[in-house]
Amino acid sequence: MNYNETLDFLYAKLPMFSRIGAAAIKPSLHNTLVLCEALGNPQHKFKSIHIAGTNGKGSTSHQLASILQEENYKVGLYTSPHLKDFRERIKINGDMCSQDFVVSFVQKIKHIIEDINPSFFEVTVAMAFEYFALQKVDIAVIEVGMGGRLDSTNIITPILSIITNIGFDHMQFLGNTYEAIAKEKAGIIKPNIPVIIGEFNNETKPVFLTIAKENNCKITFAQENWKVIESNDSSGFLNVNVVSNTYNKALKVELDLTGIYQLKNINQVLEAFLELNSIGIAISETSLKKGLKNTKKNTGFYGRWDILQQHPKVIVDVAHNEDGIKQILHQLSFIKYKKLHIVIGMVKDKDVGKVIQMLPTHATYYFTNASIERALPAADLQALSLPNNLNGSCYSNVNIALDNALTNASNEDLIIVCGSIFLIAEITLFNYMQSTN
Repeated sequence: MNYNETLDFLYAKLPMFSRIGAAAIKPSLHNTLVLCEALGNPQHKFKSIHIAGTNGKGSTSHQLASILQEENYKVGLYTSPHLKDFRERIKINGDMCSQDFVVSFVQKIKHIIEDINPSFFEVTVAMAFEYFALQKVDIAVIEVGMGGRLDSTNIITPILSIITNIGFDHMQFLGNTYEAIAKEKAGIIKPNIPVIIGEFNNETKPVFLTIAKENNCKITFAQENWKVIESNDSSGFLNVNVVSNTYNKALKVELDLTGIYQLKNINQVLEAFLELNSIGIAISETSLKKGLKNTKKNTGFYGRWDILQQHPKVIVDVAHNEDGIKQILHQLSFIKYKKLHIVIGMVKDKDVGKVIQMLPTHATYYFTNASIERALPAADLQALSLPNNLNGSCYSNVNIALDNALTNASNEDLIIVCGSIFLIAEITLFNYMQSTN
């Protein structure tokens, strides 16, 4: 098989959550363990950092990878899902794994795939671990797919675990209370391995403390140790002043990830910077600052509050759940515009009702859907929105929806595209921006 035939085999043969939803979930580590055992357990052949959380885990993963790259480490990065190219999931120092590797890997384990029928995610996790081991990375940053306890990535023994936050997402799998979801995500906590908690509340903190104590591991709550005292957006960067009374430290950093919600992520990134230094992964403050300023350039990370054009301003963001949409609405309060246009498409298994209730009624809506089976049809999204006085029209794909928004908008208007990472991936203008960076 060539590369395209190999991908066709993976997509056709293996159940894929991003396309079909719940039917693809295999709530067990068994298949991943079988695959990795056949490969000689590559997950044990490199150091790793494990990152879970409802929101912010992608940004945090890419920022830490960028920081480590600036220190001249050879850094593996595993994330999901991909936007455009399958190989975005598996990178070393910002470069995707080769097509030849994907082909050879699948050929090597095809007989196991036929035998145990793993999920798409289980195979890609094993693929990433094998690639990082063969390429002898110094350290790999591994992003959890969903949850933590039963996520396929949870067969690693990292040197550091990070849980960014707890919010309501994937509740049909993880539970419908903060405590239940926190328990699932805290499943990545390992005996004697330090863990950093980015955000917590009264319901989640006791869960983290209990599980950390059971595992005899150091636990640090980043939001208790760091505080953003000032931030402003200038020249394409988010300038942030951060202080820590705990460490008697003050820092000024520039982020090329400019969403205001990054102010929540910076605490856990700085805490990780200090913790990694304390356990022998030396990182200078210069590398910290350069890594935060060059995350997109170093890792190819897009889709988080990316400005595609000005006049009218077009912003895309992969926010797709209650907490993510809340952060977008918060950022909108800092932007001056004449009229607001929102291009939105969601997937069937999200809590669409809660998201709709949050959206502003003064905006003009362009309801659409991604070209995947899991997508909520645009007409259904519109029907759910009408009782909440969200007015707009339906469009068969995101590019037609965006074209209509651009036609209707004046130069002083603002266009937001959000609701699903799969929707963002299909934007032609967004793909052009990626190819020119």
